[in-house]
Amino acid sequence: MLVGLPVAAQNSGVKDSYLSNIELCNGTGTTSLDARIGACTTFIQARPDSSAALAIAYNNRGNAYTAKGDYDSAISDFDQSIALNPTYAKAFNNRGVAQLRRREYELAIEAFDDAIKLDPGYGAAFVNRAGAYLKKNDHQRAAHDYDEAIRLQPASRAAWSGRCWTRAVLSASREALEDCDRALQSGSTSAAVYDSRGLIHLKMGEFGAAIDDYNAALRVAPELASALFGRGLAKLKQGDAIGGKSDISTARTIQKNIGDEFARYGVDYD
Repeated sequence: MLVGLPVAAQNSGVKDSYLSNIELCNGTGTTSLDARIGACTTFIQARPDSSAALAIAYNNRGNAYTAKGDYDSAISDFDQSIALNPTYAKAFNNRGVAQLRRREYELAIEAFDDAIKLDPGYGAAFVNRAGAYLKKNDHQRAAHDYDEAIRLQPASRAAWSGRCWTRAVLSASREALEDCDRALQSGSTSAAVYDSRGLIHLKMGEFGAAIDDYNAALRVAPELASALFGRGLAKLKQGDAIGGKSDISTARTIQKNIGDEFARYGVDYD
């Protein structure tokens, strides 16, 4: 959070404007992304005396750019933040998030590594690094990072949800179910959690329960290919050939290689 007021901003009018930019750059309330970017830019151009405050402003603006999908601008801002404050773990983590979304998985992992070295108790960085490992199909490392994230932040829904999926893929079904249930009990309404639990039930041969979970996932995300494909398989196993083939066809229209993914998960669909 940006704090402080330079000497140049001590008169009433300048002070009010300066404080307003701080509030907007911090993203408090319902600040729009464009307003946040504009306020951070104004703050940066004012060149505050504190390099730490300037590093935070670049980081905040980078987060807004990431949310807008402008990853090049975001990474540039995170680089500036890190140059100003090389011990700022959040800037490393947030740069990793932007790189992860840009599908630069190795660079993202390096950024998360740096964040964790600076702050070994940074649970969110472990969750994010696990997500990068999942993109590389390195499920064992992802599981280890989720374990550490849960140890550090037992209330993290993202960690419970991520470990649920990872354990489902690794066929640790009972443990995966416990993780999914924990995520849902914490108040999560994420389609991903229901999708993960659907996969677990599917692999366990509990097709009715799988369909229920996939239905729940699709109510939140109607075009989630994995939920459509999984529900289609469960319907086929229950003898609903028409419904099953329809779901599978729709899933393949959304994501052509979805069948290959399920094969990697150890699900036989032929």
